[in-house]
Amino acid sequence: MRTEEILAAIGTGLWSWDSSSGTVTLDAEAARLLGLPAEPTVRPGGEVRPRFHPADWNEIDGVVNFAIAEDTVAEARMRILDEHGAVLRTVRSRSKPVPVESPGRHVYVLMGTLQEVAEPTGSAASTPLTGDWRRSREAFLLDAGRALAEAGSTEEVLRVAGSLSMPGFSPDGLALFGVAGDRLTVIGHHGHNVGDEKPFTEMLLQTDYPAAEVVRTGQAIYLSSPEEYKRRYPTTWPLAQGFGRQSWAFLPLISSGRTMGAWMAGFRHSVAFSPDERSVLTTVARMLAQALTRAGAAETERELSLGLQKAMMPSLGPGVPGLTVAARYIPTGGGLQVGGDWYDMIPLPNGRIALVIGDVQGHDVRAAGLMGQLRIALRAYATEGHRPDAVLSRASRFLSGLTDAYGLGDGEDASDAMRFATCLYAEADPETGTLDIARAGHPDPVVISVDGTAVIRQTAGGLPLGIEKDADYPTTRVVLGPGETIMLCTDGLIETGGHDMATGWTRLRPVLEEPVEDLERLADALVQAVHGPGSHHTTGPLVDRREDDIAVLVLRREGQRARRAPGRRSAMTIAQAEPERIASARQQLRELLHDWADAEQVDSAELMVSEMATNVLVHTDGDALLVAEVSGERGERRLRVEVADTSDELPHKRRPGEMASSGRGLVLMEMLADTWGVDPRGEGKSIWFELYESAEPAEFAAAGSA
Repeated sequence: MRTEEILAAIGTGLWSWDSSSGTVTLDAEAARLLGLPAEPTVRPGGEVRPRFHPADWNEIDGVVNFAIAEDTVAEARMRILDEHGAVLRTVRSRSKPVPVESPGRHVYVLMGTLQEVAEPTGSAASTPLTGDWRRSREAFLLDAGRALAEAGSTEEVLRVAGSLSMPGFSPDGLALFGVAGDRLTVIGHHGHNVGDEKPFTEMLLQTDYPAAEVVRTGQAIYLSSPEEYKRRYPTTWPLAQGFGRQSWAFLPLISSGRTMGAWMAGFRHSVAFSPDERSVLTTVARMLAQALTRAGAAETERELSLGLQKAMMPSLGPGVPGLTVAARYIPTGGGLQVGGDWYDMIPLPNGRIALVIGDVQGHDVRAAGLMGQLRIALRAYATEGHRPDAVLSRASRFLSGLTDAYGLGDGEDASDAMRFATCLYAEADPETGTLDIARAGHPDPVVISVDGTAVIRQTAGGLPLGIEKDADYPTTRVVLGPGETIMLCTDGLIETGGHDMATGWTRLRPVLEEPVEDLERLADALVQAVHGPGSHHTTGPLVDRREDDIAVLVLRREGQRARRAPGRRSAMTIAQAEPERIASARQQLRELLHDWADAEQVDSAELMVSEMATNVLVHTDGDALLVAEVSGERGERRLRVEVADTSDELPHKRRPGEMASSGRGLVLMEMLADTWGVDPRGEGKSIWFELYESAEPAEFAAAGSA
């Protein structure tokens, strides 16, 4: 008995489908199962396909494609329909795609069996197969929606659209059309060669072309065959004929009730465009329209942001003799890429240069607007010739009045309406290297010495601008030697990535101390430390890791560097009315000695500085001038600290009792310092000490801690 007879006895037929010729070969049992005369036959695919339920055919197409890709057997259930569309039976198909050699083409022959299964012949919605198709469709639409939602530009939308693989009927060519006035434009295309879009670009909307008609009417057009295309659009059929496609779908791109363009999907194979297929295409068209609208808005927003940024951020202009300046502004607040941070460089009437850096509270358009107005006000006060403290006082009064003028908006409380700004204003003298600095709640500057040591320079400061109308802003003088650099920044450079001021400074210090001759490279390196690839490995301990805008301003005093041993120097004045600055002096000394070999010597130096400065404030009527200098090669350096005052009375060594609260200053100096002394001056005196660096803790330090 032949194999066909054995299979027929168990209700199983053999069939094969040649994808190259589109013909289907059936034995007698397979023909009977499909509702055809029960005899062997070879039929065109177009005659056999209507025998299957449309939704099931889509399913088997997807299953076959998967089997080809995975080299497995394709298995599916399909409902067989009669001439009137009624379901005759349900069959199970098991087939194996066999590739066929064909140069330049992907051809296969599908060979397998058909067998009737005992399943109820209900509606399409009730069969397991249709459920599988719907789940496949829903999964595809979910993935497509997610990918299109993440596309941030028109180019990304086109890339996602070109990669869509629809379940069962993937198009081989896509095109997106837009509208410019009374003309159709090609936004982008996929599956075509470069230049194929030219005949369709700048096409009048009145042209007899499917995409133009879709834009005019807002209705989708489905063309199932070349004959239908030629019959309905004979004028433009020659333009489409050369692409060799069999079916086309043109759908409107509608956003907010307005037709903004059209989407074309072309197919190499014949597509009947069943209700399910049309539903998928319509849904994809809606998602494409929404994605293009979002991408267009984002691109417009970015363009507006760049324009605002360029308008609001000043050019540093021509170089200043004796000084080199570099600056960066990085908006990272989201939305419009403009925030409240800014920097400025202002020529002053006295020939000096004012450097300004600041940060208005917030990361929105209002913060950017306030920043622009505040920057203009600061420029005006500076060019009037006011000193740094007066400039900030006037700016604070200006900002306070400006935020009051805004008033409260709907749903806004007083805390939202009030805005403040931090600011650092430095008046620089290119000839002497002096900078007179006034600070309003802003981070302190960082000074980088010739030997590369970066130290936070403690400066006096006041409240942020806009908090009080009549706030005071004391001035601190910093002197840059030839080759020394000062860095000013907003808190975004320090705190971005979950850092606080302490850990953020620790992250930046190696970058600042890396030898760099070009300040532009230094500015780039600072930004990269915060936003570059390496920043992901240096996140801080804070839970909140939101990013902040960044402004950086770096200035270096040029000139012939002194030919002397590597060293660093720091100086500050402690006024009688500012005893709290003694803490700043200790911190500044610790920064100066951050890489000192013996930590106990650093503690000793800090203790002696505190004693010396306190004695001046307690026993004299003048201010204390502190100068600390480190010289020599690392490992063999010398620290010399001097504290000078205007009193002629020399200190005396005393023997305080056990319960005495004073009189131990010189005793400590004698115990902790390598050498110390008191030098009379023309007006006043100077008390000093020296420590010599050692890789091992010195004996006097051990004795002092005993």
